[in-house]
Amino acid sequence: MREVISAKSPTISHHRYGQPIMPKRKKVFVIDTNVILHDSTCIHHFDEHDIIIPITVLEELDQFKKGSQIINYHAREFVRELDALSTDRLFNGGIRIGAGKGTISIRLEMDPHPDLLPFFPNTDKQDHRILNIAYHIARQQTKPVILVSKDVNLRMKARSIKLMAEDYTTDHVRDPAHLYSGCRYEENVTTRLIEKLYEAGGELGLDDYVAEPPLRPNEFLVLRNGKKSALAICAMNGFDGSFALKRVNKESIYGITPRNAEQSFAVSALLNRDIKLVTITGKAGTGKTLLALAAALETRTHYRQILLTRPVMPLSNKDIGYLPGDIQSKIKPYMQPLYDNLGVIRGQFPEKSEMFQRLQKMLDEEKLAIEPLAYIRGRSLVKMYMIVDEAQNLTPHEVKTIITRAGEGTKIVFTGDINQIDHPYLGIRSNGLSNLIDKMQGQALYAHIDLRKGERSELADLASDIL
Repeated sequence: MREVISAKSPTISHHRYGQPIMPKRKKVFVIDTNVILHDSTCIHHFDEHDIIIPITVLEELDQFKKGSQIINYHAREFVRELDALSTDRLFNGGIRIGAGKGTISIRLEMDPHPDLLPFFPNTDKQDHRILNIAYHIARQQTKPVILVSKDVNLRMKARSIKLMAEDYTTDHVRDPAHLYSGCRYEENVTTRLIEKLYEAGGELGLDDYVAEPPLRPNEFLVLRNGKKSALAICAMNGFDGSFALKRVNKESIYGITPRNAEQSFAVSALLNRDIKLVTITGKAGTGKTLLALAAALETRTHYRQILLTRPVMPLSNKDIGYLPGDIQSKIKPYMQPLYDNLGVIRGQFPEKSEMFQRLQKMLDEEKLAIEPLAYIRGRSLVKMYMIVDEAQNLTPHEVKTIITRAGEGTKIVFTGDINQIDHPYLGIRSNGLSNLIDKMQGQALYAHIDLRKGERSELADLASDIL
């Protein structure tokens, strides 16, 4: 919306070179419940603008305070923070959040606005109550009023009545189409350079090959010229903090052999104990979880436990507590894909072989554990190889919570497909996996690889591409 500077607008100052500096227009943001459940610190990310919390939002938060899920944590944290600010001014003009910040206030229920009744007659619906409060405020304010919600339906309803609405974008990835892939293909590389990489014990200084743009730590390369090729990684060289180009070899892990260059890169990162954090993305059938599990088993002697986990995403509003049976019976449908990958690895060995028996013993002794993500809260993640599957269904805060719990000797692997999100309020720009890849690229403890070629079957690959 174009803003017009009127006689009543703030005075326009001028740059010393004569160019006018337009004053920043203050706005009012009305916050929906799902924004707070996504990020309990959201009120600190609106700069100098004012924030209004409808009383309906507090009522909804009250329903989420109990539980072990991350949304329950956010509900509790926000209510505690609001309580710390709590004065009569929260209901009477608002209270300033901090230096350089705007005010926050709570707005009580209002009678249904006559403009809305013909379109939204169900006035008891919580979304409509929030919409009603935001509409009243917009009619009372001279400043722009914007409803902030992660619910696309509510945003569309707001726009239908000429009320501005936006998604909460603080943790959005800027350009998911150009998200870091972890790998680059270098064409027309001299044959001599490729031969030197093989002759020099699999290592070259970065002075021998100058890439543009410069290589990131743990970035993978396919060097080729039509006649010869080599796989390499920009890896740390010893203890002096420098980096070198090191050859990546194709190697089998626990009966699983990489079938393409990207899978070889994934195996290299998964086996490297100096790389503490790995993300692997790719469509269904690219081998993300299978390779991570095989690498964990290959390096099992260096870790106290291998933990496979994934977020529980039920296809209704009811969680696993409503399912019959004990905890194992409840979680089995959600954890079955992990058991399937374990079954593929076990299938590489005869039932009476040592490797098969070793796997069974690890399961029996809980050296290899499969659990839903919600059930690891509060656990000490020390000297563990942790694989988090379906990580695209996690919020950025959930991903941060998991990583910040990592103790000494722990390696964490996140796998997922950022184009296949089941979470109702997450998208390709706002999910935790995309956010992690965007923020962590270039860190010496981190590696990422995007698996692009499906290896499950020709049929699965075809369906993933064209359906």
